[in-house]
Amino acid sequence: MKKSIKLMSVAILVLCLSAFTLNIGADEGYKVGDTAEDFSLKNIDGKMVSLSDFKGARGFIVTFTCNTCPYAVMYEDRIIALNKKYAPMGYPVIAIMPNNVDVKPGDALPEMKKRAEKKGFDFPYLIDADQTVYPKFGATKTPHVFVLEKTNSGNIVQYIGAIDDNYKDASLVRTKYVELAVDALLGSKEIKEKETKAIGCSIKV
Repeated sequence: MKKSIKLMSVAILVLCLSAFTLNIGADEGYKVGDTAEDFSLKNIDGKMVSLSDFKGARGFIVTFTCNTCPYAVMYEDRIIALNKKYAPMGYPVIAIMPNNVDVKPGDALPEMKKRAEKKGFDFPYLIDADQTVYPKFGATKTPHVFVLEKTNSGNIVQYIGAIDDNYKDASLVRTKYVELAVDALLGSKEIKEKETKAIGCSIKV
């Protein structure tokens, strides 16, 4: 009898742990094929910006980035280039700064504005001040990119990961993951590589 009770207790414990593990897995953010919720975040000009504001967009290159991460800084020119190339085709860059500014004061809104002016950002640079948006996406790094396709069913996540395969040197890039993803969507083709590992600094909470 005691042995049966012990085995039952172990079984209950295993089930509880399994449920906890499943909950963790369910909270990791969007996967390819999921529908991304819209959001409303403050831009560096003080205005609130949502994906629904872009009526003519065919999709979005949502990029979690910041001022202070060396990886993000190395990718700034490439992010600017992505917007210049794809915004006219209906896929604008939407940059979001996800860090806790108490931990990283260099990423506060006034500093974001200075950085954007210095670099000539021609896309929204939004602050996830309450840190509620980046967890929904499942972003973990700066930079971390999510390519969304605008459909009648909502904004579908079609690519997640890195911008390309060489953060150190743009001239040595062999595979431009984001460009290949957007080009495939524009050509109504299947994206060959839908997920890659984002390389960058961890998001500060």
